[in-house]
Amino acid sequence: MKYIVPSVRATAFNCPHCFAYAKHQWSDVFLNNLNDRDPLPKIHVKNEVVEALTKFAKGTEVNGAISVSSRLANGEVFRFYDHDKSGYISLGNVFSGECSNCSGVTIWAHEKLIFPSTSGVVPANVDMPKDIRLDYEEASSILDKSPRGAAALLRLAIQKLCKELGQPGKNINDDIKSLVAAGLSSMVQQALDTVRVIGNSAVHPGQIDLKDDRQTAESLFMLVNLIVEKMISEPKHVKAMFDSLPGNLIQGIKDRDKK
Repeated sequence: MKYIVPSVRATAFNCPHCFAYAKHQWSDVFLNNLNDRDPLPKIHVKNEVVEALTKFAKGTEVNGAISVSSRLANGEVFRFYDHDKSGYISLGNVFSGECSNCSGVTIWAHEKLIFPSTSGVVPANVDMPKDIRLDYEEASSILDKSPRGAAALLRLAIQKLCKELGQPGKNINDDIKSLVAAGLSSMVQQALDTVRVIGNSAVHPGQIDLKDDRQTAESLFMLVNLIVEKMISEPKHVKAMFDSLPGNLIQGIKDRDKK
């Protein structure tokens, strides 16, 4: 299934909470000033939400020097009195989305997703081995801050995955070629060319390549999932279908193959 990256410009995408493709209901965000008897917020949600809102709610009320429309157009986060909402203090360029599948809430500052913290990459294939999934998810968590670090972790994940599939795990390029010979789609080799891990541009798994950028890392995320899908998920599904056949039919197939 195609993965649709979460976006404030879309009404449906893969939810960063449950990962299901679902519609999202959008809402504006308003500030409610606390009174003197209750000066501190009551924390009803995860601290990350409060921290994210606090970070982006800082600003000053609109004055006559700068119009609301220009500040909205510039993507600035600020507060202003929204007289159309009975005097509520509106948080400009901050929005909330609610998933129709899991009811999970997302918080956005202009077009940036600030909660939950996610890089927007495709989730790990459900059949990915646990230790490889840990590398994949760690790479996802640092992608925005360090694309090079994420790419290094993903090359390490590919090395582990190749060993999981019976390869030496010493050279990604050689291992991938062997996997292609064993039935892996030749598209993987094209992907390797794209992310510059073949020939003179190759680096050892886990090492930082100064040429790596976000695009390279995103391609590696797709490559890891592609290898898992072709070499683990598809054989698993085919075996499950075959094993579901009646015993006499399975025996008939075995007898045919013996001939």
